[in-house]
Amino acid sequence: YLLLVFSFINVPIHLYWMTEKIMNLVRRESTIYDCSYVSCSVLLQLARRGMKVALISRSKEKLDHVASEINDKYKVETKVIVADFGEREDIYSRIKAGLEGLEIGVLVNNVGMSYVYPEYFLDVPDLDEVSMTRLVLPGMLERSKGVVLNISSATGMYPTALLTLYSATKAFIDFFSQGLHAEYKSKGIFVQSVLPYYVVTKSSKIRTPTFDKPTPETYVRAALGTVGLQSRTNGYLPHALIGWIFSLLPTSTTISFIMNYNKDIRARYLKKMKKM
Repeated sequence: YLLLVFSFINVPIHLYWMTEKIMNLVRRESTIYDCSYVSCSVLLQLARRGMKVALISRSKEKLDHVASEINDKYKVETKVIVADFGEREDIYSRIKAGLEGLEIGVLVNNVGMSYVYPEYFLDVPDLDEVSMTRLVLPGMLERSKGVVLNISSATGMYPTALLTLYSATKAFIDFFSQGLHAEYKSKGIFVQSVLPYYVVTKSSKIRTPTFDKPTPETYVRAALGTVGLQSRTNGYLPHALIGWIFSLLPTSTTISFIMNYNKDIRARYLKKMKKM
């Protein structure tokens, strides 16, 4: 099974392309953790390749709609588990029960909430990616095969002023993924940290695709091609070039540039709100 965990909320997303090599490793169920626009593109790409799918998110109506579409279009088995990762209650025992009997070969972690607009202090880190990985990893170890795709963000590559806590949580996901890959790669498990820049989605407020701002479908096709090859990736050549350019700059210069960029976005957003 492919397990997709998603939230139908404002989430920057990275995707991966399932190579034949990885498909041979995990020809089982997949779980996608978080189904926003890009993650849904990942889901459709993998379902098209015959992977059974388990979906976890908070909206049963949307989950049922996606599951029905997959069933009709690709004729693969789907399973829906309703869970709101914003709840205080322990949702993981319910998720564990829902996954019982499924052999999860691929876990796509993509739960998280971005800011509505850049601000000085907002939101707190969460450990959803860690908890979902802990649920699924033991089964992968028993079978000595599996793929964990953790969707981080390019904001986690360096301190991102006015998105400070969001950036910090994405940096955590990146470091967590790198460490996990080092621990389990010898046991047949591939862990990837995906670090995308902007993608055309409703949440990113970008409507028209450009060379460096692709559609989710374009991004996913490129990013999935890195699975099994790169444990840490921007997923898309133009995004990798942007990351390389920033890596050449002093950290202080990068932070200053991002601060000014986000201040401009913040000012325009607040000005727009005053007119409403």
